[in-house]
Amino acid sequence: QMVLDAIEMARASRGTHLDGLRCHSDAGSQFTSLRYGERLAEIGATPSIGTVGDSYDNALAETTNGYYKAELIRGPIRDQLGPWKSVEDVELATLSWVHWHNTERLHGYLGDLPPAEYEQAHYAAQRTDQPLVGIQ
Repeated sequence: QMVLDAIEMARASRGTHLDGLRCHSDAGSQFTSLRYGERLAEIGATPSIGTVGDSYDNALAETTNGYYKAELIRGPIRDQLGPWKSVEDVELATLSWVHWHNTERLHGYLGDLPPAEYEQAHYAAQRTDQPLVGIQ
């Protein structure tokens, strides 16, 4: 369900149909879920999964999952709060971590910008590179 919720958040912020979106995840049960597959197809997204034991084609997802586990699940937050008390606690903390990761966390690969800022700059550059068309 959390993956579907994340897909909904992406769709809500970027439009109703996301052609070319590839949803990265591990080889979990969501890939056998009819609802999951239907939801991805509905918004134009496709699942991405490699062969078992081969994460090279899914390196970004594996890296992000590693950050998530190191920074949140097993990281300083857990040290401060103690063991997770419920699934709901993990879900709420995950939502906060995803927001922080996308809007505040500096990513070296993106020139030390958060992903949201990098994406805005990317699309702004595309818009300004196109010549204006005059109406007669």
